[in-house]
Amino acid sequence: MSVRPFVVSDRVRWSEVDGAGIIYFGAYVRFIELAETEMLRAVGLPYSEVFQRFDIWLPRVHLEFDFFSPARLDQLLEVRSTIERIGTSSITTQMEIWDTSAGVQCASARMIVACVDRATLATRPLPEPIVAALAPYRLPEERRSR
Repeated sequence: MSVRPFVVSDRVRWSEVDGAGIIYFGAYVRFIELAETEMLRAVGLPYSEVFQRFDIWLPRVHLEFDFFSPARLDQLLEVRSTIERIGTSSITTQMEIWDTSAGVQCASARMIVACVDRATLATRPLPEPIVAALAPYRLPEERRSR
């Protein structure tokens, strides 16, 4: 079974580059957040509603990057996101950041969010509607990295 990634694009901004016009590594976090937010919106679960509707928070508990090629000011980058794993109370997302005009992958990221109760911050199971909504972007077992 082939899973198509969720794709979102945005440009590297002036505030995200150093004096050489190359993106600062920490600026990639904005691209990751954009991809996460827009993926949830695309499946009908915008963050503006999801926390109150399910009485949860989804804090990031792990984030890792690998960098391959520099991105520059005003470059259009494409973030391709897939769900690597959905556990009882966590979601692991893989993201690739591409300069599609040059056909070059700039970076990859792996992020884990945990599901916690809003009042107590105790871990709790992911609501089934979230699990079901993310199914179109979930990698099959044999393609998961870990």
